[in-house]
Parts: sequence; structure tokens; C-alpha cells
Amino acid sequence: MKIKCLIIDDEPLAISVIETHLKNFDYIEIVETFTNPLSAYRVLEKEKIDLIFLDINMPQLTGFAFIENLSYKPLIVITTAYREYAVKSFELNILDYLVKPIPFNRFLKTINKVYQHVYHSTSKTDSSLQQEPHIFLRVNKKLIKTNLNDILYIESLKDYIKVITVIGDYVVHKSLTAITEELPQSNFMRIHRSYTISINKIDALEGNTVEISNRKIPIGRNYTKQVKERIFNINEKPEN
Repeated sequence: MKIKCLIIDDEPLAISVIETHLKNFDYIEIVETFTNPLSAYRVLEKEKIDLIFLDINMPQLTGFAFIENLSYKPLIVITTAYREYAVKSFELNILDYLVKPIPFNRFLKTINKVYQHVYHSTSKTDSSLQQEPHIFLRVNKKLIKTNLNDILYIESLKDYIKVITVIGDYVVHKSLTAITEELPQSNFMRIHRSYTISINKIDALEGNTVEISNRKIPIGRNYTKQVKERIFNINEKPEN
């Protein structure tokens, strides 16, 4: 079962950009595209749509009005040239807000959100989505599917990160902050300005370091209390 989506934007070029980005994800199916949002309602009435990429400023009907008139609400990703509508958009419980022109790295973050949402909200009896939670990492020009359970830790390399997994390491042009925000907080935690770790992969704690797969990783001074309270349920006692 693929994730079915619509693209609604009065600019054909904007639709083309999203279509090009989506070609990288074989589990997402573009059912139809529309430059007139009113025409999209007929598809929504006869077919279950999972995801809509939606512009805001359109002559026939604004994106906000379109959302308010939906009989059921798929996941909504706003695509717009205007930043000032972000607050109102999130009040309508959208999944993400993309500002044009949409770079692929930012689009990838959105798709990871889409997949995680669909995976976790779909019944486990649906065998077509019985896959381990994962993200896609852009390594050079290739998208590498990486299971979250395979990630040991992530190291910052200035403008890049190194993702260390049980099957190999990947160097990705992305910040540590950005990748940490994409990962579930229940399993991952930043413990240093240069390191985010998988909590379940910790083998040992020694002083202000954690050990993962025979590698000692420092705990930053500003992260020490949080790490010990979160991972080891230890409340630091104040010094006398």
C-alpha cells in the first residue's frame, strides 16, 4: 500500500518541483495534481487520500479555506512563498510548512515526518507497512534507507554529520541539530554539542562518558544533569 497524495498549487512550476522531489520515494503515489483547488474535492470524495501538498495563495480558493471545507483531513503540508502564514497554518494542525523555493534536503525532512506519522498511525495488521521505522539519508546523490534501530550515534563534522550504524558509517551534509530533530526523542538524545546517541545502544557509563560499541563518547558539561536524569534516572546531588 502506497501513501496516496495530491499536489494543489496554481503555479505549474511549483507542482513540477514537488513531483521531481517525490520521484525519489517509491512508496508515495501522486494520484493527481491541480492548479484549481476546487477540482481536488471530486477526488477526495471518491478516493481516500493520505497526504496533500497545498499552496496558500490561490485565486479560486485559499489553502486555508480549502482545509476548512474538507470532509475528512489527510496529512497537510503547506507549500508557500510566504513565511508569515506559519502560525495560522500550524493552528490548523498541519504536518509541515515548506517555504518556496523548496530545497530537497528540507523536503526530505518532511517526507521522513510523513512516513513516521503513517507508520505509527496505521494498524499493525496492515502488512504492507510492516517495516522498521527508518529515515532516508542523502549520501552524495543517493538516498540511503537507514533503520532507526541500526543507528548507534551521530557525530558532528562542522557542516556535515557522520551517522554511525551497525552496518556502516554515512557522511551527510546536514547539521547535528537538524538530524536530531528528525529522530524520535524517545530513542535518541543529544549528549554533547558534537554527539547525538541512541539511548538503547549504551553499553556502559564511566565518569562523563558513555560507551557505545567500544567507543567512548563524551557527555558535554551542559548536558550532564539531563543525561543522567533521562537515561540513568540519577539526580545529581548538589555539592556540599
